[in-house]
Amino acid sequence: MSFRLQPAPPARLNRCQLFGPGSRESLFAKMAVSDADVLNLDLEDSVAPDDKDQARRNIIQAIGDIDWGDKTLSVRINGLDTPYWYRDVVDLLEQASDRLDLIMIPKVGNAADLYAVDALVTAIERAKGRKRQLGFEVIIETAAGIAHVEEIATGSPRLQAMSLGAADFAASMGMATTGIGGTQENYYMLHEGQKYWADPWHWAQSSIVAACRTHGVLPVDGPLGDFSDAEAYRAQARRSATLGMVGKWAIHPSQVALANEIFSPSEAAVSEAREILAAMDHAQKTGAGAAVYKGRLVDIASVRQAKVIVSQAELIAG
Repeated sequence: MSFRLQPAPPARLNRCQLFGPGSRESLFAKMAVSDADVLNLDLEDSVAPDDKDQARRNIIQAIGDIDWGDKTLSVRINGLDTPYWYRDVVDLLEQASDRLDLIMIPKVGNAADLYAVDALVTAIERAKGRKRQLGFEVIIETAAGIAHVEEIATGSPRLQAMSLGAADFAASMGMATTGIGGTQENYYMLHEGQKYWADPWHWAQSSIVAACRTHGVLPVDGPLGDFSDAEAYRAQARRSATLGMVGKWAIHPSQVALANEIFSPSEAAVSEAREILAAMDHAQKTGAGAAVYKGRLVDIASVRQAKVIVSQAELIAG
């Protein structure tokens, strides 16, 4: 381990982020009683330009009126290259209640983007005497964003989470696809006449996970557009979880249970993790630096892995 230790990410659940357009306020109450850990009320891509102002008013009203329970509540603002984002920030901070936890900043390309939003948010918080400091989450969905992913991860002390936005990322990279995440038909290897499909998002996800884990930020997988294909969603979520991501977006209510299923450790996994911790505890008390568990060697690295599983289980348990 480096002398400079990696900071711990926020200790909260982020298995599923459920999105809903700000222009469809009838969905808000349903989102509030869903099983998603994070709710994202959207002002960006799912809202038409002519509906931006009304969507903003809808969200500001709902933040104070609806009982959101213990869920993390976030609003996705418009991109910094649009004429809408500053009004999103100003109106949310000046008019919405302190119940708002986060704002999501889309298409972040470098740390300066975060600095700009942070400066505006800080000024409004001080002017209005807001009691709770607003947190940030960002989406990596451009070539610039992935190129500067580590500097973005250090761009603001407000930053809590970082997601991969596959659709805009693909467009920015010039990828030959119109799909939103998932397997891409033409991205395959050929061996003895058989096609083997690889994961075109793997390298970007790995870069995000490494930057996030280095700087204490939660890495999150973005959307899968085909919400009718549950198995494709499970497959992508399992890959993301294996790489170290803590959760995934849901763009349809049917995806919430799938995300919670994949990003919650199974009873068997939790039981095994606790047994590994107990085995190592016994080994250390007898002066040993490692132990044998079910025929395999476990050591201090195994303890770190087991603690991740146990900690997640304890968060879910409440």
